Amino acid sequence: ELFVKEMRPHSRATISAAPSAQAAVQDAAIVVLVTSAKEPVVKDEWIADGAHICAVGACRPTHREMDAALVARGELYVDSREAALVEAGDIVLAMQEGAIGPSHIKGELGEIVARTCEGRRADNRVTIFKSLGLAVEDVAAAHLVYERAKATGVGKELTL
Repeated sequence: ELFVKEMRPHSRATISAAPSAQAAVQDAAIVVLVTSAKEPVVKDEWIADGAHICAVGACRPTHREMDAALVARGELYVDSREAALVEAGDIVLAMQEGAIGPSHIKGELGEIVARTCEGRRADNRVTIFKSLGLAVEDVAAAHLVYERAKATGVGKELTL
């Protein structure tokens, strides 16, 4: 409720609180998970066919935001296969439980952008992007912020 109260004045979108995690994600077309959860906060049966999940939290091998059944059901994409297989608890724990194997990862974000791997195969398929973040993404974001600040004349240049 506090988040909703603080964010409403800053958003053109309708913001409202849900009574539960299940109510928040049920029937959603896009679900964004940004938690420090150690146990799943979203279950497979709550997610509608065709939904896309962007999971950017729980980035330790012992933490997870989604249950193994959901990870197994989804077409799984990552920013880095190498990192995801050792750091992403949603993936690591699902593999330890035998729900998926390393080949369950369909592609990396760069492969999707370069169109060297296939994206969603059918509209009713659940897709999952599990991001751990890459330094190059941070550098690209910082560059974009810098260029926009220069173009609009905001900010202050410092000499280090």
